[in-house]
Amino acid sequence: MSAHAILQQYWGYPAFRPLQEDIIDAVLAGHDTLALLPTGGGKSICFQVPALMREGVCIVISPLIALMKDQVEQLKKRSISAVAIYSGMSAREIDFHLDNCVFGNVKFLYVSPERLRTDLFLARARRMQISLLAVDEAHCVSQWGYDFRPPYLQIADFRAEIPDVNVIALTATATDSVKQDIQDKLQFQNTKVFQKSFARANLSYSSFYEEDKDRRLLKTLTGVPGTAVVYARSRKRTRIIAKKLQGKNISADYYHAGLTAEERADKQDAWIQDRTRVIVATNAFGMGIDKPDVRLVVHLDLPDTLEAYYQEAGRAGRDEKKAYAVVLYDQNDLDNLIKRIETSFPSVDFIRTVYQNIANYLKVAVGSSYLSSYNFDLAHFAETYRLNPIGVFHSIKRLAEEGLLQLNESFFQPSTLHFRVDYQELYKFRIANAALEPTINALLRVYGGELYANYISISESQLAQILQTSVNGVMVKLKNLHEREIINYLPRKDQPQLVFMTPRLDARQLPLSAAKLQKKKTLYADKVNAVTHYVTHPIRCRTQVLLAYFGEKYPIDCGVCDHCLRKKKGKHPEYTRAEQEKIRDNIIQQLTQSSQPPEKLMMALGQIDEAVLARVVKEMLDQGDIFYDGQGCLTVS
Repeated sequence: MSAHAILQQYWGYPAFRPLQEDIIDAVLAGHDTLALLPTGGGKSICFQVPALMREGVCIVISPLIALMKDQVEQLKKRSISAVAIYSGMSAREIDFHLDNCVFGNVKFLYVSPERLRTDLFLARARRMQISLLAVDEAHCVSQWGYDFRPPYLQIADFRAEIPDVNVIALTATATDSVKQDIQDKLQFQNTKVFQKSFARANLSYSSFYEEDKDRRLLKTLTGVPGTAVVYARSRKRTRIIAKKLQGKNISADYYHAGLTAEERADKQDAWIQDRTRVIVATNAFGMGIDKPDVRLVVHLDLPDTLEAYYQEAGRAGRDEKKAYAVVLYDQNDLDNLIKRIETSFPSVDFIRTVYQNIANYLKVAVGSSYLSSYNFDLAHFAETYRLNPIGVFHSIKRLAEEGLLQLNESFFQPSTLHFRVDYQELYKFRIANAALEPTINALLRVYGGELYANYISISESQLAQILQTSVNGVMVKLKNLHEREIINYLPRKDQPQLVFMTPRLDARQLPLSAAKLQKKKTLYADKVNAVTHYVTHPIRCRTQVLLAYFGEKYPIDCGVCDHCLRKKKGKHPEYTRAEQEKIRDNIIQQLTQSSQPPEKLMMALGQIDEAVLARVVKEMLDQGDIFYDGQGCLTVS
């Protein structure tokens, strides 16, 4: 089948979006391909279509369990065979899925990069007919990126196992240095790079200094009808803000990783189906959610990086109709952003202490637990060992960057079940075990013969309704069948999962370097400063500021951001008294270094609106804070 025929049959689309067909052609021609498409730009189709045109299985490397699961479910809904393997699954279930990839008709195998190193995976991969290697969220390859994952560096080693298979790497955001790093680290050959402009012509970016954010949020939601996402930094704030909006008769709900899987699914579905207009969420919300008609994304707290902001703001207007991305900030937000530079990088000694205490808390012996997953309550852990929870969280992040631990906060794995015996053996067992026969009948009635061939997600509550018993009663029966080796039954998991990415080490021998941490801290500080520069810039087109960060020149004003709209109306930006005082301080600082003519001062402080700067200079001259010297230069009094 042609690419167009596959697109029509499985996705129902009559044509590809810009660049998609070019990327697919490059992949089919055997090129190692780097594809940079904005959030919602249809990255997945760029590897899924060519994989469906080739014989064999496409291995997709993805960093997030939630993304893997979502894509697998989306493929299954289109009658495309796909499986995912991730930490938290049983060895038997992993073995089963890998067997199906060798002998069955699986087209897509989703794995985390850590899985590529295991002997079991390598042994099976050598027996698979692999058609394509796809690396999703490819910015994780680069240490210059914002979400570096060390195991991504070992993808090149895996490529040596499949030398005739080309690779496609995909991401939504990457600076020039990250783009080159991706190609180098993945050992690209015969390279093709495709990048759609980061500009979003339909998306209006705005940033407002606002002391009363609640009032401004309400005004914004009133002025922009339609579906909205409001991002807040803490779980508590999401609840408070949603309640306030409800009090103003706005249909709103909250979402964060601390909710149960059912709660998250219910809230997400209500928003997707427009029963809820506004979802107030932490950054746990949005990954894998394809809702094209979001009209507004508001950030009430500042993100750490422009990469994260671009992805979150980019969830607005995927239908290419007019949409808005708004940042509301105050001086406290700017101060907290700077403080995060320190709190995000605990000392090496503190990180070692956290690692050792985690091992004690989970009772993990040195040398054990490689890729083992544990339920992990961070708050309870911090309270048990009398540690600062924020320090613990960032210590785990630093350990994750070193490839030692991984914390999956939004983890949910439904119960899965598979018949271990064939039909004839099951029939004999049912005759001999009347007490368990109703449970087996209910399983077959609800899930059918697929239970013989695959692991199937099941619902104990649905079975309990059919059997007119309790959920616990159903689980007891299923565990009985499991113990008697009639089924493989894996009960659900719905807690954050902490995974040991290496065999547990002696904390004293952790490969941590103070110099390396300092280098990462400096890189993080640069990213924080870029966020501050973006939100506080008083005159330059927001799209230009954003695109310049990603190394893209955008020669014209976007015409739709807050600055461009203000220019059209002939208005100058308004400055609060605190902001004007900051301008005065900047002027004093410049003139303390040396006396300067007004035009040179204007150039030195070019990020400030000229009309505003001229007004502040005039006030300072009137008040005698600065004056002209004999050479016509401004100087301090």
